[in-house]
Amino acid sequence: MQVLRAFLLALRAIRRNVLRASLTVLGILIGVAAVVIVTALGQGARGSITKQIEAIGNNLIIISPQRRAASGAKTKGGGRLTEEDARAIVREIPAIQDVAPVLQAPARVVFGDQNADTTVIGTTKAYLKVRGYAIKTGEFWQDSDETSKTRVAVLGKTVATRLFNNGDPVGQDVRIGKYLYRVIGVLASKGGGALGDQDDTILMPIGSVRSRLLRAPPGYAGVLMASAASPDQMEHGASKVTDLLRQRHRIPEGDDQDFQVQNLGAIKELIGGIYDILTALLVVIAAISLIVGGIGVMNIMLVSVTERTREIGIRMAIGARAGDIQIQFLVEAVVLSLLGGLVGIVLGLGVTFGVTRFLEWDFTVNQIALVASALVSGGIGVGFGFFPARRAALLDPMTALRRE
Repeated sequence: MQVLRAFLLALRAIRRNVLRASLTVLGILIGVAAVVIVTALGQGARGSITKQIEAIGNNLIIISPQRRAASGAKTKGGGRLTEEDARAIVREIPAIQDVAPVLQAPARVVFGDQNADTTVIGTTKAYLKVRGYAIKTGEFWQDSDETSKTRVAVLGKTVATRLFNNGDPVGQDVRIGKYLYRVIGVLASKGGGALGDQDDTILMPIGSVRSRLLRAPPGYAGVLMASAASPDQMEHGASKVTDLLRQRHRIPEGDDQDFQVQNLGAIKELIGGIYDILTALLVVIAAISLIVGGIGVMNIMLVSVTERTREIGIRMAIGARAGDIQIQFLVEAVVLSLLGGLVGIVLGLGVTFGVTRFLEWDFTVNQIALVASALVSGGIGVGFGFFPARRAALLDPMTALRRE
């Protein structure tokens, strides 16, 4: 009952000075809103990046050639990856489920009076599993088409729309360079991602791209894309791939590699760590605003004690104890801080919702951050309101009554 009465008195005091109370809690309001916004947007940004990385492929490991030093300042050319490397990886490393060799070439594809500039990817059937693509209409090519260099193509949705609008491209012939290619399928849409528009592509058997578009030697594969059996095996699989390719390419211990292995799982963790650090730094900055707000609460409560000295004296004269006075002013400070914290939470959620809608991110709320913000704002009221409340409780009743 004593706390309830103090709460009602606090609300009455705040209502008498609404403008002053609003300015008092401004620092706490801004600090709490900043914490909510930073944590929520940090989660949203991380979720967006994670989705884009996961959309690139299933537990994807990318093996690409790179230049390596031979001696001193001299360098050898980039290493050469082959289809046999891809077959060896699948055969000898249980942690790797599928490997797709990938050759890329920019090309202009023409159908009738329509044309589109896109990227042609020469690959194998494993590419669908590794990259997580699916066939929407038509079919994919057979293994024999890769060795016989069949002139067939599977279109991404963006390319199909540019060339055929809403028509069915399956069974039609498109021209790429000097050759006609029969469209046998259309990929289901994957949308945009970390690599751009993933539907702006044409898939073809690797043998056809190698011989007709790139004029590359037999067996050559520009990049190998591997899919680990599970997310937990990505790091282990990447390590085993490195060991196997060093052995196959006869690279002595201590020499630079002629290839590079990128584990997208590690990249995702690295990005997550960066967001954690940035979020922590911004939360520290927001905490400074909370401290400033707490100092503002303490100063205003000291002014309030001075203004209400005679009221304190009257209350003591009719039987109020020092503890009652202390609780009254302490509760008032806590109520001010909590009001600032609650308004800050509402403001932070509103800003976060608007930003996530604009950026097309998932709207995620960190419930721990909300609870922590409310507790911290209440704690600020206790911490910074204790000194003014104690000062009010220690006033001499006779001196307080003589105060005009």
